[in-house]
Amino acid sequence: MLITLIGYRGTGKSTIAPRLASKLKFDWVDADVELENYTGRSIREIFATDGEPEFRRLEREVLVQLLKRDRLVLAAGGGAILNEATRKDFCAAGPVIWLQASVETIAKRILRDGSTTHHRPNLTATGGIDEIRRLVTLREPLYQECATITVLSEGSSVEALLQRIILQLPAEYRKEICP
Repeated sequence: MLITLIGYRGTGKSTIAPRLASKLKFDWVDADVELENYTGRSIREIFATDGEPEFRRLEREVLVQLLKRDRLVLAAGGGAILNEATRKDFCAAGPVIWLQASVETIAKRILRDGSTTHHRPNLTATGGIDEIRRLVTLREPLYQECATITVLSEGSSVEALLQRIILQLPAEYRKEICP
């Protein structure tokens, strides 16, 4: 049993994953952190030295291994859904939860999280809110393609968000939930 969290950077995947995993008695992993551990380099550095195609190749390698695990909540990188095979693998592995947030909320969250800007590069020349708006629009159909559960990750507490997610999970995932 595996649950994948998808969504743009700043939608709450790394915040929700450990808490959801704890409730389900699963392990959890942040795919971006795993990729950095695997390569020994930050995502920003990989983009700067090798470019996005090499980053996406490495991301796919890491995800193929992670998707073999059981009882795992996987916080996928925001662009992982760009790879068609990865989208299919996410769907085959178990429920896929798409965390959504407004462009403005995403921008605020990214600015608040200094580690995000330190480790992750701008993906377009413009950066900022224009980049977020453009990429969210481009990626939205891909997130939608593989999402089995869609949840707005703003406007409520983390606990309320977790409850909404848990209630939508198939029964076999909920049977060992910690109170």
